[in-house]
This record gives sequence, structure tokens and C-alpha cells, in this order.
Amino acid sequence: MNEPYFQQHVFFCTNLRENGEQACENYNASEIRAYAKQRIKDLGLNGKGRVRINTSGCLDRCSEGPVMVVYPEGVWYTYVDRDDVDEIISEHLQNGRIVKRLQI
Repeated sequence: MNEPYFQQHVFFCTNLRENGEQACENYNASEIRAYAKQRIKDLGLNGKGRVRINTSGCLDRCSEGPVMVVYPEGVWYTYVDRDDVDEIISEHLQNGRIVKRLQI
């Protein structure tokens, strides 16, 4: 069996609904995703065999948003700001501990 290309793959929903319904992009999801991507690079966690941060279209959980999901674990999170994302990076991505207070 082949090793996965990335150890962990993180998807940030950046969906914006034109009809005004709640959507992750209403909470600056694209800006937070860009921040997370840069943090991963700054920490040297990016690249093959490491962590990948990606944009996603609708993940069908915008009502709980903003949302992100970490695979292969399939752990879903919500967040408010960069501090929450820093905690997810530190606890989950670096140390393998789920951040219960942000898990959905």
C-alpha cells in the first residue's frame, strides 16, 4: 500500500451564498485559510508527507460555520479567529490532540 501524499489534509469551507443565507465566507473564511496556510509554511509543516491546507467549496455545514475539516481523521472544527486556528494547528496538527471546544 502506498503512503498518503499528505499526512493531513485540511479543508476550509470558503463558500459564499448569493441569496444571503449563512455561509462560511461571511466570517472571513478565505482570509483565515490564507493565514493557516502561511502558519503551516512558517512552522515548516507543509509539503509532501506533511500538512496541506486547501480551500473548499460548500462542505454542507455552513449553519455551524465557519467550518474546516481535518483528514484523514475526519475531525470537523469551527473557529472564530486566528487564535482558534493557532490552537488547532498546535494541538491537532502538531500534537495529535483534538481541540474539543472547537470540534463540531
